[in-house]
Amino acid sequence: MRTYITIFFIGLLFTGCSKQPAQSDQLYQQQFYIFGTLVGISIWDVPEKQASEAVDAIINDFQAIHNHFHAWKPGALTDLNQAIAAGQAWTVTEPSLLPVLEQATLFFHQSNGLFNPAVGQLIQLWGFHNDDLSSTYQYPPPDKIAELVALAPSMDDIKIQGNLVFSSNRAVQLDFGAFAKGYAADLAIKKLHQLGIHNAIVNAGGNLKATGQKGDKPWLIGIRHPNGEDILAAVALRGEESVMTSGNYERFREYKGKRYSHIIDPRNGIPVKGFTSVTIISQNGALADAASTALTVAGLQDWHKIAQQMGIKYVMLVDEAGTVYINPAMAERVQFQPKKKPKIIISEPL
Repeated sequence: MRTYITIFFIGLLFTGCSKQPAQSDQLYQQQFYIFGTLVGISIWDVPEKQASEAVDAIINDFQAIHNHFHAWKPGALTDLNQAIAAGQAWTVTEPSLLPVLEQATLFFHQSNGLFNPAVGQLIQLWGFHNDDLSSTYQYPPPDKIAELVALAPSMDDIKIQGNLVFSSNRAVQLDFGAFAKGYAADLAIKKLHQLGIHNAIVNAGGNLKATGQKGDKPWLIGIRHPNGEDILAAVALRGEESVMTSGNYERFREYKGKRYSHIIDPRNGIPVKGFTSVTIISQNGALADAASTALTVAGLQDWHKIAQQMGIKYVMLVDEAGTVYINPAMAERVQFQPKKKPKIIISEPL
């Protein structure tokens, strides 16, 4: 179990950026801070110079993603949002934005709109466009929440003609936070492959993607318990796979003793309740990241249907009572800690 914990907590227990790599004879590791979290990269059995240069390339790519797609700091995305709010068409100057919009729209449709990056105004209203979530906080005005919900901003409001993007719904404000880490992890693994590296893990604050294996063994990953302190279960990854978790234990607001999750239900404009964490395994990191958000919003009644529609094969959900809901394929892969094994309910197959 120690191996699981060591690998999983890369990027979770560090408190600052470390440009000093840590190596064993065959494992190269480096950490850096971006996307509001610590990112850890582990590379197996590659010369140190090659590994270091690869990490530098990924850092540059991640910094570009951070600059272009930040939801509230100046960049391509905020320029687009300002144009939409003004009722103007916007000329795309950052080529990577169009495929991101297309991917987000696909996930929006597959999830019946439960994954909806167009509700950035609601996310902002709840106080999550802020680097410091410990700052003074006031509950949003209910009439303002109702107004934004009634305007129903969605990815279908985004129109693309050539290199022009526009929307007739001025309530649309894009926020890609619900799948940015998965998207970035996909790009990082692709870059590593291009550089001749095929055994590695990219871990963005516990959301990770792996490729290959660690020598003759698979990469072993611990899935964090929603209490934020323990390991709930462990899983061995197969080839190129992502493990993405959405939860309310890291980004939340508190008001009058109540905790409000950063995951907003676009149907009512209120932070979701019910599941404290949702973990998805998929080869596609962006899909896994988006699906973990969508299933959190779907709740106990609809998560199974939404998972099927999004093509997800491996799901584990934890509710507020600590009960684990899991599909059979995922149940065959994860190993729960025997001393703290939770109540487990196995669903119908996906």
